[in-house]
Amino acid sequence: MKVVRFFLSLAVLLVASVFLIAPASAQATRTWVSGVGDDADPCSRTAPCKTFAGAISKTATAGEINCLDPGGFGAVTITKSITIDCKTTEGGVLSSLTTGVVVNTPAGSVVHLRGLDIDGAGNGIDGVRMIGQGQLHIEDCNIERVTSNGVEFAANGNSELYISNTRIAEATAGGVLIKSSVAAGINAILSKVEITNSGNGILVDGTGNTLAMNMTLTNSLVSGNTGNGVAIKSIAAASPVRATIVGTTISANAGVGVNANGAAASGNGSAIAFLGGSAVFGNVTGASNTGSGAVQSFKNNMISGNVTDGTPITAFPGPGGTPLQ
Repeated sequence: MKVVRFFLSLAVLLVASVFLIAPASAQATRTWVSGVGDDADPCSRTAPCKTFAGAISKTATAGEINCLDPGGFGAVTITKSITIDCKTTEGGVLSSLTTGVVVNTPAGSVVHLRGLDIDGAGNGIDGVRMIGQGQLHIEDCNIERVTSNGVEFAANGNSELYISNTRIAEATAGGVLIKSSVAAGINAILSKVEITNSGNGILVDGTGNTLAMNMTLTNSLVSGNTGNGVAIKSIAAASPVRATIVGTTISANAGVGVNANGAAASGNGSAIAFLGGSAVFGNVTGASNTGSGAVQSFKNNMISGNVTDGTPITAFPGPGGTPLQ
């Protein structure tokens, strides 16, 4: 009898352990959402969820959420490494009165947002807002009609931002804001990005930060905004802000095309923008600096047709000494 009781007790423990681990094992590496799905479902391909918020809790860390068919999948807050990929269909996020995607991840996390159409409906807040740490990749997305920023990257520690093949429009405050008020080393790379009809185009603001911030912008369009096109700002030499702008058109902005705003007391330039192979035209001012800020040119740019063209503070020698800007 003792042997029987022993095996019965062992069986009960085994069954209990299965139930204890069930919630963790229920998370899948890949989950699915559908316009006709149900968040009560397991988010499998044959039983997809209805929203990103419903799917993310059933997706393992570093897993992936895919869209089966076109749909509006709602706003979502991300707190772990994840990929949301709707590149082959309509991955809609209607974010009226809220932020479309909030990323609040721990250090070391990697988040990919791919193929999303984020629409603030004219009263949404940010399109995408980063307040955590890690890498944020925004690829092949459309972000529009928000009252704050299309992308607000306000990381609370060393982090990286990558935006590619993405359109941002009608963002009241600005297309892209990169700012951290804590000690955060920031590296941002933007490529093939279109920012139009917004407040500022791109603002990299090092105010309050104590570490370096770097932004690279290539092969992009920043046009028709009511503020500056591309602006960088730093108030201390100990927290320099650098921007490299290559192969980009910055046009028809109601402020300055390219502005570097540096600390007045800093002799070595806390804010420097490097400009190469770009067209700056139709702005109120083409290129300008404030304080110790500097716009430095590789002398292969076209800066013309602005109300005031301005010239780069320091121009590197052009080919054959030609008077290029």
